[in-house]
Amino acid sequence: MTVSEAAPAAVPKQRGSLAATRFLIQVSRPGLWSTTALFYLMPLGHADITHSPRLWLGLFFVLFPLGFLLYGVNDIVDAEADLMNPRKGTFMFGSRGEREQLGALKWQIAVVQIPFLIAFFSLLGPRILWWYATLLLAVGLYNAPRLGWKGRPPFDVLIQASYLLVFVLSSWLNHAPQLPWQTFLFGALFAMHSHVFGEVMDIEPDRLSGRRTTATTVGRVPSKFLIAAFLSVETTLVWICFRDWIVAGFLFLGVLWFLLDATFVWKERAYTPAEMRLFMWGWNTAAFLGMFWNWAHGSLTKVV
Repeated sequence: MTVSEAAPAAVPKQRGSLAATRFLIQVSRPGLWSTTALFYLMPLGHADITHSPRLWLGLFFVLFPLGFLLYGVNDIVDAEADLMNPRKGTFMFGSRGEREQLGALKWQIAVVQIPFLIAFFSLLGPRILWWYATLLLAVGLYNAPRLGWKGRPPFDVLIQASYLLVFVLSSWLNHAPQLPWQTFLFGALFAMHSHVFGEVMDIEPDRLSGRRTTATTVGRVPSKFLIAAFLSVETTLVWICFRDWIVAGFLFLGVLWFLLDATFVWKERAYTPAEMRLFMWGWNTAAFLGMFWNWAHGSLTKVV
């Protein structure tokens, strides 16, 4: 067989490998990487980010392996619902896998965790075991068939506080003090309002699949008011406890945005896929600005 005869046979294999890689990256939700990185870097303030292998190890872990676990399990459980979701199958909003891909995803999630569990055990000792146990408990509570909190409002929102585990891991890895409880409260509220926003974007596919969420239960406009309420508490918390008027100001702009959205602009109208992408680009821009502000000032690392 000549080289020219053999070349076409290699093309489908290359395309298959490219599609598999694309799917695996989509599972980890690159559209949320900036928010996860913001959580990871928050305990560090003005840290030296160029000469710390531990910092980069932890940052890579929370972006890909951790996201691969959290969202991969979610994708397996929500496979049928995701087929009706127009925003799935993208790097911004997550994967829409074929049956074979989702079947292999179970063991791929486990394999990806093993080297990091070993590395963290060598660096942190046995305490990483209870960290992983708490993480797996939260993933199980959220995704368990029939009993999962993802279909039991308001627990679908409250369990988002488990993202605070990223604060804990970052402080351990980078020898930084644990954040004050006020920052933990801010982080929990931030994770909750972010989740409700995602549910608002998913109201139609969730209703078609029969999934109950806080947003499908109370409706689109009340959900936006709920987000505004979360943001109002966050604004007040940041202003009173940390005296950071820049962060408080951005949060207050978020309050005004969702109030205008609920009462004058979109109201009950569903967002289009293009509008959702635009919102997420804005969200990521704000997260990157938050990372820079945290590195420059570290205002949320200490109570004033």
